[in-house]
Amino acid sequence: MDIHALQQIVHQTRDARRKQTFSKLSPADRDQLIHKYHPDFRESAFRSLRFGPNVGDKTAIELATLLEGDSSVTDGFDLTPDYTTDVLVVGGGGAGCAAALHAHTAGAKVMLATKLRLGDSNSVMAQGGMQISVAPEDSPVTHFVDTLKGGHMQNDHQLLKVMVEEGPSIAKWLLSLGVLFDRDGDGNLHVKKGGGSSKPRLLTCSDYTGLEIMRVLKDEVLNQDIQLLEFCAAVELTSDENGNCTGAIFKDLDNHRNVVVAAKSVILATGGIGRLHIQGFPTSNHYGATGDGLCLSYRLGAKLVHIDTFQYHPSGAVYPEQLIGALVTEGIRSEGGHLVNAKGERFVDELDTRDVVSASIIRECEEGRGIRTMSGRVGVWLDTPLLDVAQGPGTMKKHFPAMMLQFERFNIDISKDPVLIFPTLHYQNGGVKIDTNSETNVKNLFVAGEASGGLHGRNRLMGNSLLDLMVFGKRSGLAAAARAASMVQGTLTVGHLKGFRADAKKHGRVSGVVSPMILPPYTRKE
Repeated sequence: MDIHALQQIVHQTRDARRKQTFSKLSPADRDQLIHKYHPDFRESAFRSLRFGPNVGDKTAIELATLLEGDSSVTDGFDLTPDYTTDVLVVGGGGAGCAAALHAHTAGAKVMLATKLRLGDSNSVMAQGGMQISVAPEDSPVTHFVDTLKGGHMQNDHQLLKVMVEEGPSIAKWLLSLGVLFDRDGDGNLHVKKGGGSSKPRLLTCSDYTGLEIMRVLKDEVLNQDIQLLEFCAAVELTSDENGNCTGAIFKDLDNHRNVVVAAKSVILATGGIGRLHIQGFPTSNHYGATGDGLCLSYRLGAKLVHIDTFQYHPSGAVYPEQLIGALVTEGIRSEGGHLVNAKGERFVDELDTRDVVSASIIRECEEGRGIRTMSGRVGVWLDTPLLDVAQGPGTMKKHFPAMMLQFERFNIDISKDPVLIFPTLHYQNGGVKIDTNSETNVKNLFVAGEASGGLHGRNRLMGNSLLDLMVFGKRSGLAAAARAASMVQGTLTVGHLKGFRADAKKHGRVSGVVSPMILPPYTRKE
């Protein structure tokens, strides 16, 4: 049966479903659902780390292999600096750009290095919006409580307090730079309700919020006196005799040469790990999301946190094949779109937290209520035409123009036909452990954005990622600049590798794997 025939059940059941109300699950039922169906609870997909700062902690097998991997830097490597700077920012996404801009404003000499182009990041693909408590009926306290519940009460309270309290000032900063957030008829900032939130607090730019924010940040970086290195992948950090971070070593992907940068402080804003395709899941992440920052930090002795939990976005595209894993924005569910199984039934509160919704979709598919494509993939329907039916013709096109265009490339009109979806690997909930200034336990090493951990607990609330990037990008930039102003440049060594390699040999982990991966190995093996 072709895909168009399978879609008919969605159209046929729409009127009946519109009359339904769907209650959220009880805490006990939520826990039972997640433990049974969420990928984080598949024991066979995880193992304990055998050495390093997190020895004994469990993480995904794919990540464990890289964390225990060896460096490409060999003994006798020439560490003569090619560049010297106050603050070195590694990563050109939202957190990296924010960090560079604030460090520059604070008077530091700043270099930003990115392994692809400036702006190539997960940030640019963020669609759903940014959670900031700007509405009169909302408050940072409510935002704090919602996020704490969403993170299963495992969030770092100090990091969370900083994020929600500084949110409104971040909105003002972005507006001052020229970000065009959506507004209501009176000219006030328009807020939407997101999954897991008790109040509407999502600030959006249609369905391309991240793209709009990155448009502005990228231009601002290019217009300031910030030195830029593109297509330079960080392969190792350098340290002094006390183990403090003193710079980084890069591989120039264009010229195949090594580049050494001496820096008084280093900010890693290297993003996520989606391109590791944990448990074989497709991913919404950009091409460079290979967990580089985690590998580099771990070898230098930085502690990681919550590395056994990953977020699977409920609505990754299943059809057409060319879009597998690509996000179908959560905003559609925020506006009233239903999730529908093969029987034409709703099966979950669409605005529950992402882990609950993803687990529910996986349950439907595993229990035979999913829709199978001709290629063998399985998913459930997202009733996108419901928005035009409920709110008037043109609603989808007005509110979700980027999503409409994405599917129109394949002759699919999602204002008329539903979309087939299944969870896609979207975000690493954990990362490098940081304090409120984004500094790690390794002196002069800061981490911001998705590469950091602790803030989101065991499940990130939608819309909190973009705010995280801006708040801790800012804080890391200011703290790194202040640190650089108060110190002299440390010596550049890779002495930490000697201890790491000895530990690896002791535990029999000399596997030949080199990390970071830099780019995903999609080429066919002969």
